[in-house]
Amino acid sequence: MIDEETGYEAVRSRDGRFDGEFFFAVETTGIYCRPSCPAVTPKRRNVRFYPTAAAAQGAGFRACRRCLPDAVPGSAEWNVRADVVGRAMRMIGDGIVDREGVAGLAQRLGYSARQVQRQLTAEVGAGPVALARAQRAHTARVLLQTTLLPITEIAFAAGFASVRQFNDTIRAVYAATPTELRASAPRRRAPAAPASGIPLRLAFRGPCQSGAVFDLLAAEAVPGVEEVSGAHGRRTYRRTLRLPYGQAIVAVDERSHGGWLDARIRLGDPRDLTTAVQRLRRLFDLDADPYAVDERLGRDPRLAPLVAARPGLRSPGAADPEELAVRALVGAAEAGRLVTAYGKALDAPCGTLTHVFPEPAALADAEDVPPAVSALATALADGTLRLDAGVDRDDAQETLLALPGMDPRTVALIRARALGDPDVAPPDADVPDTWRPWRSYALRHLRTASRPGPAGRAEQAEPLETGV
Repeated sequence: MIDEETGYEAVRSRDGRFDGEFFFAVETTGIYCRPSCPAVTPKRRNVRFYPTAAAAQGAGFRACRRCLPDAVPGSAEWNVRADVVGRAMRMIGDGIVDREGVAGLAQRLGYSARQVQRQLTAEVGAGPVALARAQRAHTARVLLQTTLLPITEIAFAAGFASVRQFNDTIRAVYAATPTELRASAPRRRAPAAPASGIPLRLAFRGPCQSGAVFDLLAAEAVPGVEEVSGAHGRRTYRRTLRLPYGQAIVAVDERSHGGWLDARIRLGDPRDLTTAVQRLRRLFDLDADPYAVDERLGRDPRLAPLVAARPGLRSPGAADPEELAVRALVGAAEAGRLVTAYGKALDAPCGTLTHVFPEPAALADAEDVPPAVSALATALADGTLRLDAGVDRDDAQETLLALPGMDPRTVALIRARALGDPDVAPPDADVPDTWRPWRSYALRHLRTASRPGPAGRAEQAEPLETGV
């Protein structure tokens, strides 16, 4: 949390760089906002600052209907931090509390529920229940304002245990009933019917080199699971996803619009919406802080011209960490064969998308997969290895290195992409410590500069990139 005087200066200047890094509330109105809110700047004595939307809600403030503070990018801090708070925030974002409760979150973190509650409250001003509640409220608002789903279905799809809990939360957070919130939605386009998918805006802060991410995804695309279509600058990335409650097909457009990417998500089960959104955000690295990254790397003479040429370059993650780990071992061609042989077919193929990538258990029992893949799949299937959003990255790396067929360079790739670590350097890479904590971004700059893809044409499919 930044100091309050700096925070107030950010509010006075409506500085969007701080959106999602903190929130401010106004005591005289009972409303909390993002720093870039266009409303009249309140007097300093009436302003209070909070590290999370949940903390502001817990203090009794409701969300501003003008700036929609619940829709801002998440704080980049949680991706950088490897401690229990950072891990817990990533897991709550992935929907663990909704699916497994606080006890499940604590068990995955290796702490007691009381310890998790205490540390989160001290650091971010709210415990896991309040943080998950804020996230559920945001999911519900999106569904109310962008779909024609019945309100009762939305309540359970957003993760609420009852319609009464849903109604009470919406009133507390938005000072409106669900019906009123739906009626207040902008009418730029009609709400989507459930069958057509949920239209979303994936917000990001600062500049975003989405084209470089699309170049990489096009080069790595596995047939049947992914595709990139359209002309350069207007491409669409589509893929299938295996989620906790079912399957999904997601699509993201390359062209950005004033701080967001357009996306569509067609879910087999609406309860998977929060998880699907978080998977896309990690894949496209949308919670990054490009200002901090570019400021640090831009000081280096080797990187300065690259940062100037591509401000806001992202370090892509993974939509499915387990899938990426397998693909890091075998490359696109063998991954395609595994999809055909062991992937689960979609109930209804959608264009070239026909399958969901095989589950680890299916590969662990297969007889014709490479031994290294079999060992990896077995470790994932029996829980020896975890690659979820809140896993301890050092523990996961140690487990990976102990598997047969794993080398340090492949493990570094898995750590950077599947685990979203922003500070990974492959062994023997020429990476100085002055690039910390953004070494993954530094390597992405070097890799992108050394192999620019021809405009409008994907590079030849090959194994996932492992650095420079």
